[in-house]
Parts: sequence; C-alpha cells; structure tokens
Amino acid sequence: MSVPIRVFLADDQHLVRAGFRMLLESQPDLQVVGEAADGADAVRQLARTAADVVLMDVRMPVLDGIAATRQIRDAAQLGDGAAGTDGDRPRVLVLTTFDLDEYAFAAIRAGASGFLLKDAPPEDLLAAVRTVHAGDAVVAPSTTRRLLSHLAAIPEQPAPPSGAGDPRLAPLTDREREVLVRMGEGLSNSEIASALFLSETTVKTHIGRVFAKLGLRDRVQAVILAYETGLVRP
Repeated sequence: MSVPIRVFLADDQHLVRAGFRMLLESQPDLQVVGEAADGADAVRQLARTAADVVLMDVRMPVLDGIAATRQIRDAAQLGDGAAGTDGDRPRVLVLTTFDLDEYAFAAIRAGASGFLLKDAPPEDLLAAVRTVHAGDAVVAPSTTRRLLSHLAAIPEQPAPPSGAGDPRLAPLTDREREVLVRMGEGLSNSEIASALFLSETTVKTHIGRVFAKLGLRDRVQAVILAYETGLVRP
C-alpha cells in the first residue's frame, strides 16, 4: 500500500478545518497530520511535523497566510526542520474566499503552489491536493486568468509588446516563448500541444526547459512571469 499524502490544515475557523478533515480523511491516500488556527502556529508546528501539502487560509490572526507561506517555503528550501527534509516540502495550497483576492495572489508570489476557492467542489479540492503533491501547480484557467489579469505586477516602464525587450526572456527560443505564452493563457499541456501542433511529450520538454532557463519553480511562476514581462496581456 502506498504511503498517504500528509496534509496540514491552517484556518482560523474550527468548522472549516473540521469539514476539510472529514473530506480528506475519507480518502485512503490522504492523511491529516495537524492543524493550526493561525499562521504563526502553523509555522511552529510544521517545523517539527512532516507534511507534504498545507491547506493555507489567507486571512488569519497573529500571522497571515502570506507571511506564513513565505516562512514555510523558505524553511523547506533551506532544509530546516521536519517540513523540509527533502528540500521542497511542504507545498502550500492557498485557500481564498474570492477569486479576485489580492492576498491569494501575494501568497502565490510568496511561494505557494496554487490557490483554490473555499467553495470549490470537494472533488476539486481533493484533485488539487494530489496535483500539488505530485509537484505541479494548481492553475485553474478561468480563475487564474481573472486573478492575474486584475493583479499582475506592472513594471515601472511599460513592457514592450509581447515582452520582446525584457531581458528575462532572452534565454528562450521562439518555440519556448510560444509555449510560455500558452501557459500564461492558462492552457493545459494537451491544449498547448493541440494549439502548436506538437506532441504532449514535446510540450513537457519545452516547459522543462523554460523552467530551467528562467529559474522558475512551477507553472504558477511561469504564468506570473508571462504577465509581468508583457508576454501575455490582460
């Protein structure tokens, strides 16, 4: 039997945590290993509690979800404590009430692997936990496009059309740039393959090269960069 995915819950509402716990523990491959009512307690517990995925509420007392996410991800990257024993755990999935929530966007930039609305269907939450654990990011095309279109950081000087002059994009080939554009538009690998007449395997190869060349952690960072550089416009 495979080892279950260890999930930690951080939310200031007891009933919300109880609901998530019931849902998660109804699945044989998921296990809740702890919970906290504020971000500071979550950071403290995760320093000694091994977890794979954190469900992180954005608005919490003492320490909000943005600051908590940044501290947890920094500790994981440094390999500090139980949470970071393999150098990249736990991954953080931000929970937000509104799909145009600037706090959720800030948490993603702080290192979260994606975001999900609290009123999402149960099957979406379960799928998101598994997706994040597998190392991918949760980038729902509809809500992500609206969020980033509204909130993507705007450079001090307007970006050239299609990001042509942004030095961050210089390492990319024309094909890799096309793939980044499609990611920024919220397309899945299969949709990118169809749009560019490529195989999914080839698309995955291009995405890997984009990540490596630009120093990106995951798809969320790729989407943000596509907006910041002007490669994709709202």
